[in-house]
Amino acid sequence: MRTLLRLATAVGALVALAMAPFVLQAAPLKKAFVDGDGWTPLTLADFVNVNGDASTWTEVDGVIVTTGKPLGGARMKRELTNFELVLEWRHHDFGGNSGVFVWCPEPAFTDLPPGTLPRSGIEVQVLDLGYEQQWLQSKGKPSDWFTSHGDVFPVGSSTMTAFTPEITYRDADGTEFKVGNPKSSRCFPTQRLVLPAGQWNHYYVRAINGEVRLWVNGVEVSGGRDCVPAKGFLALEAEGARCEYRNLRLRELP
Repeated sequence: MRTLLRLATAVGALVALAMAPFVLQAAPLKKAFVDGDGWTPLTLADFVNVNGDASTWTEVDGVIVTTGKPLGGARMKRELTNFELVLEWRHHDFGGNSGVFVWCPEPAFTDLPPGTLPRSGIEVQVLDLGYEQQWLQSKGKPSDWFTSHGDVFPVGSSTMTAFTPEITYRDADGTEFKVGNPKSSRCFPTQRLVLPAGQWNHYYVRAINGEVRLWVNGVEVSGGRDCVPAKGFLALEAEGARCEYRNLRLRELP
């Protein structure tokens, strides 16, 4: 009984840890990264449904919706090199999984079978807090290799040097736990700011000269440098759960 109580307390502490810092950042959220010229709205018409069903990707009242099934992706119709991207996303499923891919080369999608995720690219994780909580409940300890707060990492043959390959977090009760290791190519967020399923989260992604940086709900938290390749398609991921995207804006850079 004591173990179960401690586990329940830890789950609650992770939720509190995720939500508390966001209160300080809420005010300037929507306008912070869309000032200036050159921003172009993106709609589902700017993307190609690579290997999903007709119902996998839809758009309703300006909101791009994926059912998450079958696994796969929707990529932009043209490649990008240097750019800024802003968007909002929310999950509907507890523990829902999705992602935004940066710099996916053409082979990442060529003849991609249904039910298969993009073969390569830099993934900006879009993961509900419940995924981390489920891990904690099933393992009895926090994850030591991923978070639900905006990890950035290379997939397949793509490579990246992570800004923060390992980090130590502290629960609300003061318990510390480490995620990652010095050799990890996965970047872990310096702050845990993602809001739970049903609430909108704001991402700002800046991808320039082989470097990717991610701001979550107004705060820069993760990224990496030396990305290879540093040119390719931007893509949205379907990974088993319903997820919504809105207010996508893109600005290409020299």
